[in-house]
Amino acid sequence: MASTQLLKSGSISSGTLHIKDSLNFWSGGRVSLKDVKTKSEPVYEPATGRVLCQLQACGAADVDAAVRSASAAFTVWSKLAGMERARVMLEAARLIGKRREEIAEIEVVNNGKSITEARLDVDSARLCIEYFAGQATTLSGQHVQLPGGSFAYTRREPLGVCVGIGAWNYPFQIAAWKSAPAIACGNSMVFKPSPVTPVTAVLLAEIYSQAGAPEGLFSVVQGGQETGSLLCHHPSVAKVSFTGSVPTGKKIMEMASRGVKPVTLELGGKSPLIIFEDTDLENAVRGALMANFLSQGQVCSNGTRVFVQSSVLPPFLKEVARRTKAIQIGDPLLDETRMGALVSKPHLEKVLGYVKQAKKEVQGARVLCGGEPFIPADPKLKDGYYMTPCVLDGCTDDMTCVREEIFGPVMSVLSFDTEDEVLRRANDSALGLAAGVFTKDVKRAHRVIQNLQAGSCFINNYNITPVEVPFGGYKASGIGRENGQVTIEFYTQLKTVVVEMGDVDSLF
Repeated sequence: MASTQLLKSGSISSGTLHIKDSLNFWSGGRVSLKDVKTKSEPVYEPATGRVLCQLQACGAADVDAAVRSASAAFTVWSKLAGMERARVMLEAARLIGKRREEIAEIEVVNNGKSITEARLDVDSARLCIEYFAGQATTLSGQHVQLPGGSFAYTRREPLGVCVGIGAWNYPFQIAAWKSAPAIACGNSMVFKPSPVTPVTAVLLAEIYSQAGAPEGLFSVVQGGQETGSLLCHHPSVAKVSFTGSVPTGKKIMEMASRGVKPVTLELGGKSPLIIFEDTDLENAVRGALMANFLSQGQVCSNGTRVFVQSSVLPPFLKEVARRTKAIQIGDPLLDETRMGALVSKPHLEKVLGYVKQAKKEVQGARVLCGGEPFIPADPKLKDGYYMTPCVLDGCTDDMTCVREEIFGPVMSVLSFDTEDEVLRRANDSALGLAAGVFTKDVKRAHRVIQNLQAGSCFINNYNITPVEVPFGGYKASGIGRENGQVTIEFYTQLKTVVVEMGDVDSLF
């Protein structure tokens, strides 16, 4: 394995992966930093709490070197036909499929999610690259006939060097979701993963390189806020795509605006999941669990405000609590585990703090289950960042746990009586990333979805994100979209060409 050293052969197990090679990648290979001025920061394994490696942030000279490498790659890559770009991308997708288990295991060690989910994340990354390889061959403009035989046409042209800034909840998948449409359109990308989960992005860089991409096409720089700021302000960067929190997204938008650079922002959510009394209750419970507990609840689109019609609230609460208590927590590298560790100790403490606050508020929520620290039986996991998934009953719209994004395995359940009431309450949020409806009434399902202020909506399911369809939010949840054909518009610029076939009709 080129990227890591293992203490024992075979599959990785918690506590055995040690990162020794550089996690920065540009100019065709891993790079040791030149501009070492900042203090290194530890990177942890969530499952065990041990230190995986020390991360050194890229400084100005390193960022400039990565951007220059990406600029050189853009000069070559942008001149290739879509079919030529597609061949490289399809080979990269094939290599991801071949290395699926390895990438998933390393993702688990650095992120803490279950191996079952990590495999699906790697599959999503592969499918995204395959999908946009197909899109690379279809880029086209418009032909417009003008009087006298003259005509005009439009061209979709790449932007140049794009910056991708990833989040820690889906490290490898986000790197692919951002890079695939960018390079399909003829751009290059410099990607900065979260400093909390820096390990797997460099694997994608290696794969693109092995697939035949020019040196620098997908470069990786490591670091935190300062490194991100250097990227956003760099004069050779044409666009910034960011996934993360609303406050950070606002700062990135402000920095990009100084250079009049377009941004794609996929930000936070506090999404409603509405369950009507005529629903198939078994499916509604399954949907609520999927809407709240994937990746330990650390999913921006989660439907954490679960509105249940009063008449079916008691049986819903009984079944959702029973199923939540049965979720197997433990070593995320074991196939039977369904919930691993939260990403960091500070984040675990923050999520547990939300549960405590919910119980203390004036009309306190009732904890049906969970919301406590959890120590697995395996002694090597005793210092990991685990908690029991939590269901809160008796929540009201003004509670902190209902208003703020917790980003952990905490489901807040609220009751409602009428459709008009629940629509008003569901839309009473500054965020609008996602929303879901469970009902057997097809007319009501579409009517409610039409009136929900959210960009990614689900009927009788939740958190399904096929790469063929756009993903993104309304209001403060972001700008632009990830995935789907429309994403091409966010990684290209439109050139209009007017062709005169006769003489110039001049006023002078």
